[in-house]
Amino acid sequence: MSVENLKIKAAIIDEIKGKLENAQAVVVIDYLGTTVEQASEMRKDLREAGVDYTVYKNTLMTKAIRGTEFEGLTESLKGPSALAISYDDAVAPARVIAKSIKAYDKMQFKAGIVEGVLYDGEGLKKISEIPSRDELIAKFLGSIQSPVGKLVRTFKAIADSKGEAPAAAAE
Repeated sequence: MSVENLKIKAAIIDEIKGKLENAQAVVVIDYLGTTVEQASEMRKDLREAGVDYTVYKNTLMTKAIRGTEFEGLTESLKGPSALAISYDDAVAPARVIAKSIKAYDKMQFKAGIVEGVLYDGEGLKKISEIPSRDELIAKFLGSIQSPVGKLVRTFKAIADSKGEAPAAAAE
């Protein structure tokens, strides 16, 4: 192996390590069977969700995760493997990939680490059902907005009725 190849491999390992440093979630998938078009569509969806998706050689991924909190993924790095890494929304990789798995009936979850916890494929399927942070905030705001709105309408109705009573008496 040439010195140049070793430098390239070392750079890729460093790149993977750099991505893992701030990761909230790392999901490993088997992408076998996807067409270029399907993979491109999934990459687009992942990018929009703020998820980094890259295919690396398993040996390089294994070397990069050795000694890190992601070392538990080593067993899943057999056969075709790709990494989906999220830095902000811990459930985004699982959610977006699950949507693609369902749409194309291809690919599968191998394993993942979400906020420091190792999950198998079934665990990732369950995690994929968790709404995003923005969806949860919207649901929360909607749930508190409804009672507040009713209260405001009630106060307005009381104020309106009190304002009408003197006008009716004056006639």
